[in-house]
Amino acid sequence: MGEKLPEDLASLSELDEKSLLEVLTGRFTQNLIYTYIGDILVAINPFKYLSIYEKEVSVSLKSLPPHIFAVADRAYQSMLGRLATGPKNQCIVISGESGAGKTESTKLLLRHIMELCKANSQLEQQILQVNPLLEAFGNAQTVMNDNSSRFGKYIQLRFQNSSVKGAKINEYLLEKSRVVHQDEGEQNFHIFYFMLAGISTEDKEIYGLLDPTRYRFGKEDVVHAWRLKYAEVCNAMDMVGFEEQEKVDMMTILAGILSLGNIAFETTDSDALKVSEASRGWLKATAGQFGVQEEDLLKSLTCTTSVTRGEAIQRLHNQQQAEDARDSIAKVAYGRVFGWIVSKINELLAPKVDCDVELSEIGILDIFGFENFAVNRFEQLCINLANEQLQYFFNHLVSMENSFTHARFVPLFQDLFLTKPIGILSLLDEQSAFPQATDRDFVDKLNSKFKTAPNFEVVRNHTPLFTIVHYAGKVQYNASGFLEKNRDTIPANIRELFINSVTPLLSVLFAATISRTGTLMPRKAKHSLAVLMEKMFAAGPHFVRCIKPNRSKQPDQLDSKLVMDQLRYNGLMETIRIRRDGFSWRPKFREFVERSFGLFSFSCMSILNSTQLSGWKCGSSRLFFKYWHQEELSRLLERLGRAALVIQKNYRARVCRRRYLSLLEEIRRQRQAQREREEREEEERRRQQLEDERKRRLELEQENRRKNLIALTLSLIRFLFFCGQATPFDNELNVHLDAPLMLQPIDEERMKEKHLKKTNTIRWFKETQVRKLTRDGGFPCWFHGMITRRQAEDLLIDKPLGCFLLRVGQSREGYTLTYRGADRCRHYMVEMQSNGKYVILGEDRAHSSLTDLVQYHTQVGIKPFMELLALPCGQVRPDYEELKDFTSSLSSAVERPAEDQDMDTGSHKVHLEMQSRPFPRLYPSIRLAMREIQQIQQVQTHTHRDTDIS
Repeated sequence: MGEKLPEDLASLSELDEKSLLEVLTGRFTQNLIYTYIGDILVAINPFKYLSIYEKEVSVSLKSLPPHIFAVADRAYQSMLGRLATGPKNQCIVISGESGAGKTESTKLLLRHIMELCKANSQLEQQILQVNPLLEAFGNAQTVMNDNSSRFGKYIQLRFQNSSVKGAKINEYLLEKSRVVHQDEGEQNFHIFYFMLAGISTEDKEIYGLLDPTRYRFGKEDVVHAWRLKYAEVCNAMDMVGFEEQEKVDMMTILAGILSLGNIAFETTDSDALKVSEASRGWLKATAGQFGVQEEDLLKSLTCTTSVTRGEAIQRLHNQQQAEDARDSIAKVAYGRVFGWIVSKINELLAPKVDCDVELSEIGILDIFGFENFAVNRFEQLCINLANEQLQYFFNHLVSMENSFTHARFVPLFQDLFLTKPIGILSLLDEQSAFPQATDRDFVDKLNSKFKTAPNFEVVRNHTPLFTIVHYAGKVQYNASGFLEKNRDTIPANIRELFINSVTPLLSVLFAATISRTGTLMPRKAKHSLAVLMEKMFAAGPHFVRCIKPNRSKQPDQLDSKLVMDQLRYNGLMETIRIRRDGFSWRPKFREFVERSFGLFSFSCMSILNSTQLSGWKCGSSRLFFKYWHQEELSRLLERLGRAALVIQKNYRARVCRRRYLSLLEEIRRQRQAQREREEREEEERRRQQLEDERKRRLELEQENRRKNLIALTLSLIRFLFFCGQATPFDNELNVHLDAPLMLQPIDEERMKEKHLKKTNTIRWFKETQVRKLTRDGGFPCWFHGMITRRQAEDLLIDKPLGCFLLRVGQSREGYTLTYRGADRCRHYMVEMQSNGKYVILGEDRAHSSLTDLVQYHTQVGIKPFMELLALPCGQVRPDYEELKDFTSSLSSAVERPAEDQDMDTGSHKVHLEMQSRPFPRLYPSIRLAMREIQQIQQVQTHTHRDTDIS
């Protein structure tokens, strides 16, 4: 064991940079990556997996040192009002430079908050699947981070009491330019590599995808891990609720973006543009993947049409303009796909509660860190602007805790960026409005306006450059492309082309409008960040400051200079002083009494004097507390609550005992009266029995006389007919000698209700399930139709461990998986989602069919006991006869087509799968385009060979 190091930097006796760095370095070498500054968490990225992230850690959280789970717990308890501040919406701000571990911290926070809910609902699993989905489409490898967020997100978790009821994602500043350009050592968005590696050979033919190295927008070798990532992305979309056709359309659009990047142009003799010979196939493929006509797509790339005074005027593009149009389409298409994914997630995860129900909220902000590359462009300016605002938010809240002057926290972004009409962004908007303005003009304007500003430096260079002194240091920006990227527009003829696409999703994406607070498209930086700041200032804040230990992304290595630089520009030294000397909690008198204690007859002074707390101050209208006072008061409140429970327990026990004794006396009186009444009734019953016995004997005697008379009559008749012939009345007489049978009464209403439920379930099964479940006119051996829970247990009672069956619920539209466990049978509910996927409640994987679900869980155990399906329980009796009748009408549908009778089993399976799943609308044209591309490449290959030989 190493030396015991302080867990809270605010408790250091000697506060200087050297001692601060020594503590952080010592804790990091002991794998203690979390440290407190009061209630602010400092997290150093370990670049490796640690056992402190295990689920079991959260169970014993209160006994742990500083931890990311503690931040989640504090935010959750504060939202519920279980701490001294009372119930209030909360926000968790995770900050730090790129590669510091913000995204991983966000995932850990989400996971622990879902654990705290303990509802075990499918919604919790859906929320947890949002992160891997957004990472695939919004993250990329950069020189600073292998999984860098190229967009910002604010996750709003919505709660009713202590249970999560929904979620909403707000996304900001997607770096769309990465689609068409990546600097050396960087990659495109993850989804392109996942898709090219994970899609099957058959699906590649459907989407029109070739080898990854053939695409300009993503030249990388296939990595095996990407195949697994693609499967995870598809499962995440299934879990959240995306429809199969939506997934196919989206993947087709992504394939179209890749093909679009390979279109090259060349000039003709008449100086007009045409697509190069080697690009003809790529143009055809792109048109098929986008669902538009090839001629219309080519026209939109090579010319611009404008209408002036009712006359259409065409302006031909030069080669650069055509390439810009090509790249613009790719960026906008990808940006709108990403916006649609976020919008769809928000639609599927929206709270399913009445609009008048008030919901609480915890927001988690995960936004890109401060960036300073060799070449910094428009995207870096927006990213660093966002970080300036976050730093201001942090400084603003922290500085208010002390009497330190607020002048030193005057925000850079307020003076330099947003001031109207001369702020940098205002000037950028102004220049963007002029069609003839250039990036050089924009920089000249900046140099003229801000040449004397302390945070701005003029750069004398023929390239449009300027420098800003940020809180984290100087950054030089290259303004090339600023105006065009700020406009973020596409020509009207391109928009109209895609609105008329035969691919419904693409048409919807380009017909969508952009609103200030909409989620379909990324909003402008100043608007979106303003909305974000409004939400954060209205909530109770929690801070996680992430630190990057080294630039090589290696575990167990800490670069002291790099860490110290981050500590300085994050202002952590100042933060420690403020947390130690300042007052972070400042409730008003009435707020303190009402929310904390609810003791209206007591004064604040009398309450605090009884707590023996020290270090607090009393002002003219409010109280001033240190950061640790809140935790101390929370513990006192908890103790007071326990004392109140003891008082309530004893008082209620006394009241209940009085009521008990009174009720006991009343019961005794009632029992005495009951006994007397029962004695009278017993005497009356005995008298009635004697009377009934007498009547019965009399009736029996009369019956015997009647039978004797009948027998005598029969004997007389037989004697008279001496021939011994039988009379025609013998059978009738024999029948009438027997007593008539009495039928039991039937509960018709109950039988009708039961029959109606059963009928509805059978109708649901017939209309939506039979075709999915039957194979060759029959059901799988593990399916037992509509049987009860008790019947299922009876079938499995003598079966070995791991035996299982699936059954249809009698009173609900769904399935139940019954499993023979070691000690008893377990019953797992199987839900069918709106997109037709099947999920076991509590699991994080969706399946396209029940057969896939069963097959998967023969290899992967079912949570939480991780039980494997081993042996299917065969149908030992006709449990499913009522459902089996429905398969007869499907016999023609499952028969093999005559032309496919000679196909092998594997080919036939592929044929059926291709028939049963959606595919792009212009699938034949995509196949033709791919063949043409391959033929051109073969011709080029032969040409090169002939040249080499000659």
